Amino acid sequence: MSTTAPPRRPGTGSASGRSSRSAPAPERARRPSFRGAPPPRPPRTIRLGNPRRRAGVLLIVAALVLLAFAVRLVDLQGLRGDQLAAAAVDQRTVTVQVLADRGQITDTKGIPLAQTLEARNITADQTLIDDPRAAAEALAPILAADPDILAERLTGDRRFVYVAKGQSPQAWRQIEELGLVGIFSERTTKRVYPAGNVAANVVGFVGAEGTGMAGVEYAREDILAGVDGWRTYERASGGAAIPTAETSAQEPVPGTDIQLTIDRDIQYVAQRVLSEAVERFGAESGSVVVMDPRTGHILALATAPTFDANAPGDAAPEDLGNRALTDAFEPGSTAKVMTMAAVLEEKGAKRDTVFSIPPVLERAGKIFHDASEHGGYEWDLETILARSSNIGTILAAETIPQEKFYDYLRRFGIGAPTGLGFPGETAGYLPPIEEWSGTTFPTLTFGQGFSVNAVQAASVFATIANDGVRVPVSLVKNPDVGDSPVDGDRVVSADTARTIREMLENVVADGGTAPMAGIPGYRVGGKTGTAQVINLDCGCYDGSTIGSFIGMAPIEQPELVVGVTIVKPAAEQMGGEVAGPVFREVMTYALQARKVAPITPAPGAARANDPARATSVDARPGR
Repeated sequence: MSTTAPPRRPGTGSASGRSSRSAPAPERARRPSFRGAPPPRPPRTIRLGNPRRRAGVLLIVAALVLLAFAVRLVDLQGLRGDQLAAAAVDQRTVTVQVLADRGQITDTKGIPLAQTLEARNITADQTLIDDPRAAAEALAPILAADPDILAERLTGDRRFVYVAKGQSPQAWRQIEELGLVGIFSERTTKRVYPAGNVAANVVGFVGAEGTGMAGVEYAREDILAGVDGWRTYERASGGAAIPTAETSAQEPVPGTDIQLTIDRDIQYVAQRVLSEAVERFGAESGSVVVMDPRTGHILALATAPTFDANAPGDAAPEDLGNRALTDAFEPGSTAKVMTMAAVLEEKGAKRDTVFSIPPVLERAGKIFHDASEHGGYEWDLETILARSSNIGTILAAETIPQEKFYDYLRRFGIGAPTGLGFPGETAGYLPPIEEWSGTTFPTLTFGQGFSVNAVQAASVFATIANDGVRVPVSLVKNPDVGDSPVDGDRVVSADTARTIREMLENVVADGGTAPMAGIPGYRVGGKTGTAQVINLDCGCYDGSTIGSFIGMAPIEQPELVVGVTIVKPAAEQMGGEVAGPVFREVMTYALQARKVAPITPAPGAARANDPARATSVDARPGR
């Protein structure tokens, strides 16, 4: 019987029936080695999400976002809509000042001396400028400015800066053509003075803000300035106004024009002649006043040195005012006209009353002299004035009470403002009579011991020229009066005034103190003055002098008065020598400009030279 072989274990033998061997012992599992790359992992199985769940989440997120937008929209439009809209309008709304046109200043003929022209301030928004250097290079030739300075002004993050002020409209048009982004302009005005330095010390000038700083510009600021307006508008991001947006405005009220009494042509000649004289004599300064005695109009008010009203910053501060009104000085012998007028009016002496003139005169312990040493004179009142004798003037004044003399000085306007209201004007000084010492009266009679400005001194002669009636002086023309004669205050009678005028004619005759002031073809009268300058530090005279001459023409019916003052000439010279030639040239031109016909000199006009009327041992002229 056959037997069945037991089943073979897998791996215990070969299928070919080869002889079996003993099975090797099983190997232990080896630990993985980390010296090389890890063995690859089997791929991970991805489990797909639930599409319905994903759609739900997305729907919820979208709903939340839409809800947030809705809430924000309700907040912006429903709750704060009006507030935000108003804030947006405010942010793009601009209110700008609209400057009022300043009134112009003209001369007596309507020729502009100061006027306001349209101008442009060039501005920039630095945040809009990509290349400041390139913009500066383009602007520099038009603005006549340094490119480096312009580039600095254009660089930064400021929304508004000034690049240049007061540019002409033509310059702005050139800039506009460049098409520079971030460069804008604002309308403004610019004050200009077409005549330059002519009447600059009268007209004055304005400061950087357009307000008056000197002269008439300052004194009449209230009527010249006008009232500024404003304009409110909405602007786009580029700065331009939005045409369809609402605007509001308050129109400016322009200033009032002012017409001066100054005649530009006479003023020009007065300044030129005066400047030449100040330079020729090496003087510190000088002034010329030209007046119409019937109206009180000042036709010229010149001072030297002067300045260009278009560039006041280039001038010395002391040259910006008007010395004819701001500087006080002792008038010297020109004041003898008031003394003689008072003596004649009070009948203390007549024109032909003769006085014995000693070499010196003592009063209250003080010795008074004439300008030159001399012996004894026998001179009448007319010759005393023509020869400008201090001693003779004192003797003549002593024929009337001191109180009366003081009253006449006051009536002639001494010690009182002129009424012009000019900035810095001095009223001069006249000591009150109750404070007089024993020497005050004699000193005052020949022009020392009190002070005046140049306009006050000329006004005295204008009173004599106007038949003894003192009219207020004026620089601004009254449209209601024009050039018509005006009423004034009578100081002396017409007869006294005419007598003084005839006596003054001898001053410019041969033998008088100012023959160089005569004008061929015209009867001219005037008076010289040579005063000492007071040093305010010590209250004493400093040795320098002020030379002056004030005169009128024609003597029969004077139409013009010209006063000339030369301060501190380098060499001491008489008033007739330094001021007489200036008077002659200015008066000659003014007479011609005013079309005053020449008049043949009257016979006997130079009676001061008649030997029968003056006897002396030494007839040297005075001051």
